[in-house]
Amino acid sequence: MSNPRLTTALSNGALVLQTEGRIAVLRPSVDLDLGDLPKERLHLIQGFRPDFETFEAMGFDVAVAPEGRYGSSIVCMTRSKAEARALLAQARAMTDGPIIVDGQKTDGIESMLRDIKKRTPIGEVISKSHGKLFAFEGGDFTDWAANPDGQQVADGFVTRSGVFSADGVDRGSALLAQALPEKLPKRIADLGAGWGYLSRAILERAGVEHLHLVEAEHAALDCARQNITDPRAQFHWLDARQFRTTFPLDAVIMNPPFHTSRAAEPNIGRAFIAAAAAMLSQRGQVWLVANRHLPYEAEAAAHFLEVEEIAGDRSFKVLLAAKPRRTRR
Repeated sequence: MSNPRLTTALSNGALVLQTEGRIAVLRPSVDLDLGDLPKERLHLIQGFRPDFETFEAMGFDVAVAPEGRYGSSIVCMTRSKAEARALLAQARAMTDGPIIVDGQKTDGIESMLRDIKKRTPIGEVISKSHGKLFAFEGGDFTDWAANPDGQQVADGFVTRSGVFSADGVDRGSALLAQALPEKLPKRIADLGAGWGYLSRAILERAGVEHLHLVEAEHAALDCARQNITDPRAQFHWLDARQFRTTFPLDAVIMNPPFHTSRAAEPNIGRAFIAAAAAMLSQRGQVWLVANRHLPYEAEAAAHFLEVEEIAGDRSFKVLLAAKPRRTRR
């Protein structure tokens, strides 16, 4: 939500919040300007760990799930239409007053506006900064609600709307799983584990004694807990770039993200590679998959003595990096 849309709606009377009751803000991004709202009444609902920690450090009341009822709710559009619809249904079920919807055109706010108009009257639409903001109070949205048990995809895995590759196995992850050797080292981390597809493949290999699933998206990690019941697995709701272990790991396996918005951000993958090198033993190894156009070989070579491509196709490449470089003191 950009400040101009919210400021305009509040100043011209297009948006009138209840004077009492908490205000839920669902899936806010860290660049969201909430300065026009009463901070003491805000309850931010955010399951992405880096954003959660940022809001918490700013003094907001933030949680991974709603708690009780709210006087008003603000739904921030997400790139996933299914997730956005589920958020709207959730807001409608827990809110006594107006529900405000805000988002960019690139995130589907216009189609969402059309869909909501078919179900309930809406107030004035504020169009600014390549986005729209509007509010409503009525309507039945129960058919948009998310299945609390998630959705089943290939091979019995459970996923949820909004998580990475929610509709099935990611092609890159499948390629990486096929490239893994039949025997793996004892202590392994799956960085950016998602809903657990690669972790299951890791645990099917011989030699594995401990596996750390590290995932920043709370909903995805919840799915992983359902999909991976092996006692060798440990689950960590963390930014993978901050994950540390007491003892060095023998291997890291990962399909690192390269988006936080619609634009590609290769620096995220580079940071994953650097973090992996720091948590490995002297003879540790990294298996990673990436889109072929991403320039990860140079970053891997900066942190490992040995780097090679061991598998791939026209779209993806699987890299094996070994023997982390150690900075001399």
